[in-house]
Amino acid sequence: MSILGLKKKQPKTFKVKVSTMDAEMEFSCEVKWKGKDLFDLVCRTIGLRETWFFGLRYTVKDTYAWLKPDKRVLDQEVPKDSPITFHFLAKFFPEKVEDELVQEITQHLFFLQVKKQILDEEIFCSPEASVLLASYAVQAKYGDYDPNFHKPGFLAQDELLPKRVLMQYQMTPDMWEEKITAWYAEHRNITRDEAEMEYLKIAQDLEMYGVSYFSITQNKRDTELLLGVDAQGLHIYSPNNKLSPNKSFPWSGIRNISYSEKEFTIKPLDKKKEVFKFYSSQLRVNKLILQLCIGNHDLFMRRRKVDSIEVQQMKAQAKEEKARKKVERQILAREKQMREEAERAKEEMERRLFQLQDEARMANEALLRSEETADLLAEKAQIAEEEAKLLAHKAAEAEQERQRLEVTALKTKEEKRLMEQKMREAEQLAVKLVEQSERRLKEADHLKQDLNEAKDAERRAKQKLLEITKSTYPLIAAYSSPPPPPGPESPDMAVDVGSSIRMDFKDSDMKRLSMEIERERLEYMEKSKHLQDQLKELKSEIESLKLEEQQQAGLYSIRSYAEPPYIPHSNRNSAYMAQMAFYEEV
Repeated sequence: MSILGLKKKQPKTFKVKVSTMDAEMEFSCEVKWKGKDLFDLVCRTIGLRETWFFGLRYTVKDTYAWLKPDKRVLDQEVPKDSPITFHFLAKFFPEKVEDELVQEITQHLFFLQVKKQILDEEIFCSPEASVLLASYAVQAKYGDYDPNFHKPGFLAQDELLPKRVLMQYQMTPDMWEEKITAWYAEHRNITRDEAEMEYLKIAQDLEMYGVSYFSITQNKRDTELLLGVDAQGLHIYSPNNKLSPNKSFPWSGIRNISYSEKEFTIKPLDKKKEVFKFYSSQLRVNKLILQLCIGNHDLFMRRRKVDSIEVQQMKAQAKEEKARKKVERQILAREKQMREEAERAKEEMERRLFQLQDEARMANEALLRSEETADLLAEKAQIAEEEAKLLAHKAAEAEQERQRLEVTALKTKEEKRLMEQKMREAEQLAVKLVEQSERRLKEADHLKQDLNEAKDAERRAKQKLLEITKSTYPLIAAYSSPPPPPGPESPDMAVDVGSSIRMDFKDSDMKRLSMEIERERLEYMEKSKHLQDQLKELKSEIESLKLEEQQQAGLYSIRSYAEPPYIPHSNRNSAYMAQMAFYEEV
């Protein structure tokens, strides 16, 4: 019975899952816990002390709500799921992040939330500011830029720019990465906390930073408007323009905010100004607007007062922590520098060691080469000495040869002089033979002319004799007795005997003349042949002398010697040809 009674009892705990911007946590909560108990548990777990900026948000129907700290968790309109899901988010935003955010965990949570809002386009950001914010986000994640480590494409998996910016320009991911990396390289020596703070400093100047928007309608005309609640006050926007408010109510100028069901009333501090009223369609949204107005106004008034002891202690601790971390960073930077210098010195020593080893190896190789060179030079010196002796011997032989060649040259000159003399004599002889042949040719012409004249005279004599014989023969016949019988002593016989005698005389002369001419021709041919033999012998001797001098090592040359006078063949044989022509005619 007791066991069944225990089963029927309500459980004393329930499961809760809390999601922060970078982690998820699950807790087991007691049923009687209020919202403040769960919120304090989460803050203690993550080490957060600046709790007034944050809250636990949950989704209800088509909107969201913040967990109330003074009311039990299960008594609020939280989801009935198990575990119940809450989001630990910044509910209120500071006016100046560098002055109000003390803890690093606070800065980090704000950084992650604002970054997500920019990427989800809940906060409008220009392309230039988006690239700069992305470079600080990369610095916070990867540290200092190192071109040897951060190769092109290392940002391919990171979401750094809003989709609206990516679609606005026709640029490839590599081109965007190049632009972000150019800014990223400028942030050297900036820590993660400093990079996140720089990110928040830029983001807090954006028009939509820290503003919660709600749809409202204005009194009497049902004009749709937007109400913006932030750390500065309340702002009224047009539905299509969330950047520039039409009207603003700073917290310092608001005397009272109240609502009755769906009607909100804003009473200015200046009573002369008109009271502003607007309407919201949902009661839950009105409560949320009122919560945000009260929380932002309280923080606004708190900033204008002296910090509490807790905040002063937190700032002092944060200052000490920053100073300690700064010293640690300086020490770390100095150690890093010393380590880099030591590594560089080590690399330099290793390089120097390798260089010395190379130099030693090269010196050993040079020593071996020098020893080989010395041996080679000694061998070359020995060879040179032997060559010097040989050259001296050859020089002596060359001197002897030179002397011999000088003697030979003198002999050659003498022989040349004798040959030239012989050549001149041969030339003179040839000239004489030519003159003699010409003279013989002239004599042959005279003889031929005399022969022709003799033939003409003989013919005339024969003619004349015939005429005389014919004219005298009748007279002899008339005065003499009858002729005796023909016999050797007849007048006819006498005539024939005289003619035969004259003919015999002429034939003997011709034979004698022919014999003389033939004898002279033979003598001339013998002399001409003898002269040609002498010329050939002289020419062969000259050629042999030339060949011998060319073989005497080129010391003396006889190329300058002129060729022996050459008598044209027509002149040498002109007399012979003339005599032959005469003989043919004869």
